[in-house]
This record gives sequence, structure tokens and C-alpha cells, in this order.
Amino acid sequence: MNSINLVVRFLLEVTALVSMGVWSYGQSDGWVAIVLAIMFPLVAAGIWGTFNVLNDPSRSGAAPIEVPGWVRLLIELAFFALAASSLYYIGYTKISIFFAVVVTIHYLASYQRVLWLLSR
Repeated sequence: MNSINLVVRFLLEVTALVSMGVWSYGQSDGWVAIVLAIMFPLVAAGIWGTFNVLNDPSRSGAAPIEVPGWVRLLIELAFFALAASSLYYIGYTKISIFFAVVVTIHYLASYQRVLWLLSR
């Protein structure tokens, strides 16, 4: 995976976590909103960082909990779909569409990694 694609992926991940936090904050009031805004992205990041394919070249290679490649791909797609829907439900419809398009382009540009994941 080239360095530009890794930067795009990092920016997509950060955007996803922020959008999940903003959406979850709006689901309640007061201190519960703050707890949700912190916990929801932390849980999502925890899942993202824990369930990995061993020796994934786009990551550290470590896999705290090793999963098959297709499972990892589903986790990633669900993560980004949740982020896009979070943006949509907080009223950023055009940004959510733009985000989904950028995610799609990222995965198309990373087709070698997608094929690698599906072969594991």
C-alpha cells in the first residue's frame, strides 16, 4: 500500500471516529451525551484495532485477535458504513455521500490489499 493511500486511510479513520462521536453525542442530553460521544468511538476504535489478519502489510502485522481476511474486510466496511450513516443522520448528507465515495475510491485503489484479505 503506497504512502498516499495510507494517509487517505488514516484520514478516513479519523473522520469516521469523529462522525461517530458527533452522532452519538446527539443521541442524548447532558452527561450521558458526553459519555456516549467518548465511548462509541472508543468501542469502534477498539474493534478496529483488535480484530486483524496476521501479518497484514497495511497494519503493524500484529493481530491481538486473529480473524480471517473476509471478516476483517467486513469489519472495515461496517466501520465506514456506520461513519457515513452517522454523517447522514446528523444532517451532513452531501458530506456523507462524499465520504462514501472517497471510501469506495480508497478500496478500489487498494484492490491488492482487498484481494490479499480475501485470500487469507
